[in-house]
Amino acid sequence: MNFYEVCILKSPLKTLAYSYDKSIEIGCEVLVPLAHRKDMQAAVVLKKIDKPPFVCKDIFEVGFVYSKYMIEVARFISDYYVCSIGEAIGLFYAYDKNIKYKSIQKTFKDTKNLTENQQKAYEFVDSHNISLLFGDTGSGKTVLYLKAIEKILKQNLQALFLIPEISLTPQMQQRVQEIFGEYVAVWHSKITKKNKQTILNNIQSGDTRVVVGARSALFLPYAKLGLIIVDEEHDMSYKADKKPRYNAKDIAIYIASKYNIKLIAGSATPSITSFYKLPYIRLEQKYFKNKNKIILTKNTNIEYDIFSNKIEQNLKNNGQIMVFVPIRANFKYQVCSDCGKAVECPYCSVSMSLYTISKAIKCHYCGYIEPIPDICPSCKVGVITNNIVGTAQVAKQLQQMYTNKVIKQFDRDKIKTNNQLKKVLEEFNDNKIDVLVGTSMLSKGHDYHNVNLVIILGLDSILNMDSFVARQLAITMAIQVAGRAGRKNQGEVIISTKNREFFDYYLNQSDYKEFLTNEIEYRKELYPPKIRVAKIVCSHKNQAKAKQNMDMVVAKIDKKQYPNIQIIKADICKIAKIANRFRYELVIRSKDVKQLLSFLHTINKTEYMIDMDSTI
Repeated sequence: MNFYEVCILKSPLKTLAYSYDKSIEIGCEVLVPLAHRKDMQAAVVLKKIDKPPFVCKDIFEVGFVYSKYMIEVARFISDYYVCSIGEAIGLFYAYDKNIKYKSIQKTFKDTKNLTENQQKAYEFVDSHNISLLFGDTGSGKTVLYLKAIEKILKQNLQALFLIPEISLTPQMQQRVQEIFGEYVAVWHSKITKKNKQTILNNIQSGDTRVVVGARSALFLPYAKLGLIIVDEEHDMSYKADKKPRYNAKDIAIYIASKYNIKLIAGSATPSITSFYKLPYIRLEQKYFKNKNKIILTKNTNIEYDIFSNKIEQNLKNNGQIMVFVPIRANFKYQVCSDCGKAVECPYCSVSMSLYTISKAIKCHYCGYIEPIPDICPSCKVGVITNNIVGTAQVAKQLQQMYTNKVIKQFDRDKIKTNNQLKKVLEEFNDNKIDVLVGTSMLSKGHDYHNVNLVIILGLDSILNMDSFVARQLAITMAIQVAGRAGRKNQGEVIISTKNREFFDYYLNQSDYKEFLTNEIEYRKELYPPKIRVAKIVCSHKNQAKAKQNMDMVVAKIDKKQYPNIQIIKADICKIAKIANRFRYELVIRSKDVKQLLSFLHTINKTEYMIDMDSTI
C-alpha cells in the first residue's frame, strides 16, 4: 500500500493523507472521500509520504494532471497570498497527459513596419527578459506586442496576451487574429464549458499558439509558453477580489523570472510599482500628432453651457462623444430632505442606488432590491431627494436634450455578455451611436477615430478615496479616458473637478512620468513601492464578536517577534456591514516581506479575509 499527501481542490482545508494500492503520479487529479460529505471531492496528489500513524481512506484515480510547474507556482501563491495550497492549485486547469505538443511550419503575415522610435523600443524589450513598455496612448504599443509574438511563434513556442478584463477582448482579438489567424484563442469567464475544453486541448496540442485573455488565462495548461504580454498593466482588475486575492500581473512577473519566460508589461500610465522596479523604455511619439485640448471646469451639471455648447457643436459636425461617469444607475444616494439620512440597504451599511426604468433601488454589494420609497424609511415623513448622478441618469438627460441622436449606456448594468459588448462597440465604431456614456469600461484601450469630444465627470470622488492609490487612480483614469479623443482630428476633453490645480499640472503642464517620480517621493517609506501593505478583515454577524476577533489579531503583533510591522489602522471598516455581517479591519505594513508573511500565516485563514498587497 502507498500513502500520499493530497490537497482538496479549491478548499481552505490543510493537506490530508490517503492510501492507494498502486503508484500515482505526483500532480495527478484524484477523487477522495471526505468526512461529513456525501460526494467524492476532487483533489491533487502533492507527494508520496511514509505510512501515517492512523488509518487512511482510499484514493480513486481520475487521470488529469497538474504539472510540476503548476504545483510550484501554486505553492508561491499559497505562501505569498496566504491561502491554502488547494485554493491556489484550484486556479489552474489540469491537462490531459495523452495530448502531445506538435511542431508547426507556418509563415505568418508580417506585422507592420516599425517607426524608428518603435524599433528602438522593440530592441529594448527584446533584449530584456522582463521589461516595461511605457507607451503613450496612440504610440503603437500593440504593434510591438505583435512583433514580439511573431518572433516567439517562429521559435515553436506559445504566447499569452493578458488583458485586464473582458471589455478589451473584441478589438484586441481582431488585431491578433489578423496576423496569427486560427492559432489564436480567446479566453474569458463567459466562454461555454464545451468551448473551454476545446481550447484547453488545443493549447496542449499546440493548435493554439496565442491566447488572448483576462487574468484566469494565466493558469491554462501551456505546453511551451515563451512570452507573456501584460497589456494595461496598471489596471486594478488584474487583482482578484475573491480568495485567493492574487494579482495576475505580479504572478506573471514571478513566472517569467523563475522559468525564463519573456514578459512585456505595457501601459500609457504604468503602475508606480512597475515603474519603480522594472527596466522600462518610454515610447512617446504617436501615429497621430494631435494634442487634445483639455478644459477644466468646476461645474458638474451636464446641461451647463460649456457642456451643452460643446456637445451640440460636436454633434452638428457628426463627431462622436464619450462621457465618463464613475457611478452606475441613475443616482447613487437617496437622502431625506427632512432628517438628512440616506436610504441604506438593510443588510449592508451602504446607500442604495436608484434605477428609474425598473422603479427600484438596489444594493451593489449584496444585490438586495426593493421598490423606490415614497417617503423616508427612517423618519416616515420626509421627502426623498436624489444625489450624485450615475451613467443611467446622464444618458437619460442627454437623450432628452438630443432626441434625434443615439445615446447608449456602457456599463455593467447594460453590458452583461460578450455579444452585447461586441455589438455596442461595433455600432459605435460604425458611427451608429452618437454618444456613449459609461464607467471605467470606456478607458479600456478601445481605439476609435471619430471621438472628438470626451467629457469626464466625477473624478473628484476617485481622488478623494480613502486610499494611498487615490491620486494614481484619478490621474490614470483622466489620462486613459482622455486618450479616447482626437485619434485623427484635434480632440477636446472637458474635465469636471474642484481640484483643478492637480489635474492642470499633470495633464497640461507636466506629464505622467513626473507624476510617477513625485508620487514615489510622496509615499516615501510609508506605502508601496518601497514597502508592503496587507489588510486583514474580521467579519461576524455579531458586531462585538467581529471587533473581538480583530483585537485578538492586533494582540498577536508582538514587537519583539515582529519589530518591523507597523499598524496603519485597526477599526471598523468604512463599509461597516455587508450581507448582514459586521466588518472590522486591521491594516499593517512592513519593509520586511518575510516578517510580514510570517505573521499573516499565523492567522486562521478560514475565519479572516487576508489581502496581501492591499490598496486599503
